[in-house]
Amino acid sequence: MSLLSKLRLILYICLLLLLPLRFVNAEQLSGSGKSQPVHIEADRIDGHYQQEIEATGSVRMRRGDQTLSADRVKYYQDTEDVEVEGNALLERPDDTLWGTFLQMNLQTDIGKLRDPRYALKGGSGRGSGNLLLLEGENHYRIKKARYTTCPEDNHDWYILADDLEIDNEKKVGTARHASIQFKDVPILYLPWMNFSFSKERKTGFLSPIMGNTSRSGVEVSVPFYWNIAPNYDATITPRLMSRRGVMLDNEFRYIGKGLGGRLQFDYLPNDLVTDTTRYGLQFNHAQFLGSGWFGALNYNRVSDHNYFRDLGNNILFTSQVNLLQQATASYFSDLGRNGMLTFSTLVQQFQTVQDPRAPIISPFKILPRFTLNAVKSNVYGLDFDLASSFTYFSHPTLPHGLRFTAFPSVALPLENSFGFIRPRVGLHYTKYDLNTPAFPGANDKHLDRSVPIFSLDSGVVLERDMTLGGGNFIQTLEPRVFYTYIPYREQRLLPNFDSAEMDFSFAQLFMEKRFSGEDRINDANEITLAMSSRLIHSATGNERLRFSVGQRIRFSDRRVLLTSPQVTRAGSDFIAELSGSLAQHFKTDAGIQLNQNNLLIEKIRTGISYNPAPGQIVNAGYRFTRDILEQVDLSTQWPFLKKWQGFAAINYSLKNDKLLAGLLGLEYNACCWSLRLVASRFTTATQKTSTNIFVQLELNDLMRIGTNPIRVLQQSIPGYVRTDLQ
Repeated sequence: MSLLSKLRLILYICLLLLLPLRFVNAEQLSGSGKSQPVHIEADRIDGHYQQEIEATGSVRMRRGDQTLSADRVKYYQDTEDVEVEGNALLERPDDTLWGTFLQMNLQTDIGKLRDPRYALKGGSGRGSGNLLLLEGENHYRIKKARYTTCPEDNHDWYILADDLEIDNEKKVGTARHASIQFKDVPILYLPWMNFSFSKERKTGFLSPIMGNTSRSGVEVSVPFYWNIAPNYDATITPRLMSRRGVMLDNEFRYIGKGLGGRLQFDYLPNDLVTDTTRYGLQFNHAQFLGSGWFGALNYNRVSDHNYFRDLGNNILFTSQVNLLQQATASYFSDLGRNGMLTFSTLVQQFQTVQDPRAPIISPFKILPRFTLNAVKSNVYGLDFDLASSFTYFSHPTLPHGLRFTAFPSVALPLENSFGFIRPRVGLHYTKYDLNTPAFPGANDKHLDRSVPIFSLDSGVVLERDMTLGGGNFIQTLEPRVFYTYIPYREQRLLPNFDSAEMDFSFAQLFMEKRFSGEDRINDANEITLAMSSRLIHSATGNERLRFSVGQRIRFSDRRVLLTSPQVTRAGSDFIAELSGSLAQHFKTDAGIQLNQNNLLIEKIRTGISYNPAPGQIVNAGYRFTRDILEQVDLSTQWPFLKKWQGFAAINYSLKNDKLLAGLLGLEYNACCWSLRLVASRFTTATQKTSTNIFVQLELNDLMRIGTNPIRVLQQSIPGYVRTDLQ
């Protein structure tokens, strides 16, 4: 090579070294052949082969799924250490870290970051601290840390901790010597706490629950959640009540292949008011047993009659009277083509929680019941049906014994696209074997009854297209005639284990039986004339409005009666119902029953709702049953001002001039927290009431502090929705 050529080559190399470099592939510069390649972009890159690289000016360094940006980066190839100065930014799949100075080993992910700020991906949390210690892949620790789920530039609430550990693998944060700061005011101190920022289940203490009830006093509960396995878990909650003592609430849940269940056991070893041990037990289990078999168990029990009234804060609990204790097993199978066979067995009893001022008779025990039902359709145009049962009833004070029932029937369905006629005939047979005659003066303990039952159901569906309010609809006109004939059978000497008058409604107009259960079979020679009209949206097929009227005309007086509030008067009854949307945002569900013989209103049930948007609803209802009840219901959830919404509900008895239940509440929804205040009052017994106050502060994606009123709001305000979730 000539001297001139050598000079040109030296000059070319010098120019390359002096020019700013924007990209270097440092795959061969790493000291370890097993490590991932490192890519560096910068205004200027200097260094020594397989020793170190120094990049300055808008540095961007990539290795695998990590990207490092800074003003200056020094990379040691043999050890894979980096030193970063000035506006350090480390982007990783699960988080982003900022700081003023970073020392880190790319192979082990161990290092430290000064003046750190961090943000977890998916908006699940962010914060800052004095020093961040990288402790391996997906793990780091922050000293003098802050953590919040509020957006940038919002510090309404945050965790202030001496030490905060972030585990991005398990999506769990652990804070030590932590205080919850709300509006820069400490509201809760915890020496240790951990939380999930992925909304997955994890073992640990949940946020404390605080509240106040008139019967238990001030309450504080600290739940501990135990994530035992992916398919079962437990929650153990010590519950401190100022008037009652310390109660232990225990819940265990499980689910498996074809089975699932829940066990709730609450235990108060020494009630400070009653000086007794009190407990409540709920156990539900369901399981598919294979080969068409299914089993279930539902067992409920409390220690005493006042358990729910004294220790419950929910009207659904305090209003419970008969606690179910039941085990069932069922079998389902096809019965050839167009057929179904079902067999079931049941053992059932109740614990009756008595109101001392209004005692009731406990229901009969069923020990056991066997039922066999079979359906076979389209056998030479006929439909066959068999319903049968064998039951042993038991009671400590009332006559009891065995009952066998069988009800075979056959129907001839004649149907086409616009109408139907369905004649049906059957024979209901019942036999009793009692331990003693059912009534004083009766002599026979072995009784039976046979009742033929005939019905004829028929109807027509007429349609027309129409336009209403700019929309296309289909209006139907559906006349229907239903005739029933059941001859009278004397039944006053038969026991009554499970029969009661069914609620009279439009649907009940087309039923053969007027009583539930099998002990009373009503006599009937009556015809129902009814007419329904529906408004159906042409495009969607959704039903917009339904109006129905019907009249039952009896050709003879009823002779089989029960002493029940639901007994309708002799003669004819008229009923009308309206349901659906009367106008945009308005929905109604109303019904009236009229005794036409003396023009008396027997029942009124009416309700209307105005719901222009989620979280905006007003409900009004009125219920009347002659000589039984007259009540009004009003409830609302409605926003006012900015971020505020109010709740109100009232259930008032006009007949007794008494408030049965009432609720009043407020809620404030900020961007990352909500505050709820709800007060409720409801009747727990004929002369007892319970007043509860719910106060809850919810810090989004972290914890709820206080007593949760959501269930009470859902029960008291039909249509209630949580607007903070939208």
